[in-house]
Amino acid sequence: MSETLTDSIKWDADGLVPAIVQDAVSKEVLMMAYMNKESLALTLEKGEAVFWSRSRQELWHKGATSGNTQKVVSLRYDCDGDTLLVQAIPSGPACHTGSYSCFYRDASGELPQESLPAADRFAPLSELESTIAKRHAERPEGSYTTYLFDKGLDKILKKIGEETAEVIIGAKNHDKAETRAEAADLIFHLMVLLREENIPLDDVLQELEFRHRKPTKKN
Repeated sequence: MSETLTDSIKWDADGLVPAIVQDAVSKEVLMMAYMNKESLALTLEKGEAVFWSRSRQELWHKGATSGNTQKVVSLRYDCDGDTLLVQAIPSGPACHTGSYSCFYRDASGELPQESLPAADRFAPLSELESTIAKRHAERPEGSYTTYLFDKGLDKILKKIGEETAEVIIGAKNHDKAETRAEAADLIFHLMVLLREENIPLDDVLQELEFRHRKPTKKN
């Protein structure tokens, strides 16, 4: 670990800095823990999240015993240098309760209504991506999404093929209700595929934006 990085971070009196872990794919905040210089160095060396446990007073390689490791793909620090942002691909739940994220409880309506953000027409996609990420991490029994992940890539691809054919049939028959329903099924299975391949939906949207903004060639 470079001295520049070490010197750029404002370690507290105990030599620690808070580290926020974010799912690199869904962008969901997973957990917050602490790092010291040694755990940060090990994180950079191993490519997996290593923290300092304040309760046990020892290094904590996330998932070393549970298998729920976090593969680090990006590590940043904020403008004040007093907080780290770790983007990682989790191999299981981040929370000791078995939840995908430690932040699974909300303020239960304590915020004033006017402070809530305006409705986003693309919110269902963000919510679906988050739900799929949770299913991928937690694997709840009886979940169809769990079934797809357990069966693997070939099953997911087969379903995408089937749903594509259903969309074609619905459109060919000019059946709007059927086409709408089958298109929703196709989008769902595509998003399961993106999670299986660790591709954020944001990357797809950026690709669309790039194509839209790309200047067209003049004849």
